Amino acid sequence: MKTLGNIIWVIFGGLHIALEYFIAGLILMITIIGIPFGKMHFRLEKLALSPFGKEVV
Repeated sequence: MKTLGNIIWVIFGGLHIALEYFIAGLILMITIIGIPFGKMHFRLEKLALSPFGKEVV
C-alpha cells in the first residue's frame, strides 16, 4: 500500500515539490552559511519523493 501511495504522490505533485527542494538546496549551497540548510533541503527532497512509510525524527 505504501508503494501505491508513493506512486500516486509522485504523479500528483511530489515530483514538483522535490524539484523545488533540489533547486533551493543548490542555491543555498553557494554560501558557507547556507550549506547546513542546503543539506537539509536535500534530505527533504528525498522525503518529498516518497513520504508514505517514512518517519521524520
